[in-house]
Amino acid sequence: MKFRYKARDPHGLEIKGAMEAPDAKSAAAMLRDKKLLVISVSRELAEFNFGWGRVNPSEVTNFTRQLATMINAGLPITDALNLLRLQAGPALAPAVEQIMGDVQAGVSLSEAMSKHPKLFSKVYVALVKAGETAGVVETILTRLSDTLEKGRVFKGKVISAMIYPAIILIGMVAVMILMMVVVIPKLTEVYRQFDSQLPLATRIVVGVSDVFMHYWLLIAIGVFGAVGVMGGYMKTAAGRRWWDRLVYKFPVMGSLAKETMLTELTRTLALLVGSGVAIVEALNIVAGAVGNVIVEAEMRTIAKRVEKGFPLAVSFAEADSFPPIVGQMIAVGEETGKLDDVLAKLSTFFESESEQKVKNLTTALEPVILIVMALGVGFLMYAIIMPIYGITNKL
Repeated sequence: MKFRYKARDPHGLEIKGAMEAPDAKSAAAMLRDKKLLVISVSRELAEFNFGWGRVNPSEVTNFTRQLATMINAGLPITDALNLLRLQAGPALAPAVEQIMGDVQAGVSLSEAMSKHPKLFSKVYVALVKAGETAGVVETILTRLSDTLEKGRVFKGKVISAMIYPAIILIGMVAVMILMMVVVIPKLTEVYRQFDSQLPLATRIVVGVSDVFMHYWLLIAIGVFGAVGVMGGYMKTAAGRRWWDRLVYKFPVMGSLAKETMLTELTRTLALLVGSGVAIVEALNIVAGAVGNVIVEAEMRTIAKRVEKGFPLAVSFAEADSFPPIVGQMIAVGEETGKLDDVLAKLSTFFESESEQKVKNLTTALEPVILIVMALGVGFLMYAIIMPIYGITNKL
């Protein structure tokens, strides 16, 4: 269970924080073991997050950069955390307060941050720990904030480029549904009153509209049921493996997703290696953060091979998820002793490739979407107007 506590250190300074313990009595005993005078210990109530209490990634980036600046200026970590707590938003402030309390109680900064995995990833914590070991926390935090900012900007570019096509597609689907459930049924009544022979295109549209009107509940149940079943399957190990193996095989989007993954993977690995994290540990950390079980398994295999003495470049070259350039460039990095620089260049290469693919994709999608829209609107207009001409001729 998690408990919030208030205590005083031997100098009389009040400390607040959170800790894990079996019960309140054990929590108080643990605090006394740290030579703290316990003021209060209370169980922390579960927080229900409905979306508006989430921390924006840019907040974590700003927090990291500001913490690095304050430490570099000679401010003690606890004082820096206290200032950042006062400046932080309502979602981030409680976490910063707990971290500050833990640090005041003698816990290392990396360990205090590890208690908040939703805010600070394993990569983040490992880097801070490496900085603490080497005595260069402020340098690591500065590099980390730069990397977080690059990742945020890169993801923003990809998402922004896909927003326009997504809006157009959603609009097309909405207009089609509106036509089928509102416009077409009214016109169908008019056609039936004149008992005219309808063209094939009109009969198709009317038939689809009738299906929507009479079986909409079954369609909705079918769609939501399929989504629910698929969602449940995706949460299983087999479903996750199936999707993660399939996602990189999609035409166009698959290669974009893969290069986006390679950008983040090489950037993170470069940061870990450059910060002094052992290569095997860095590989395992990246494996846990990659977000694809197939790539994760290959990364852990690479880590085991490197631990046994196999060259890193050869291990990457023999993995199916990585293009030949990765193994080739890593070989250069191993030979020159500049592995982190080579990995950073690889990340820049994959990032530029991804950005170019996004530009090409959006450039190609716009005319395709317009053509599809024109054909769809043209077909609907033909199906609606042709019977009206037939009725007019009869009159």
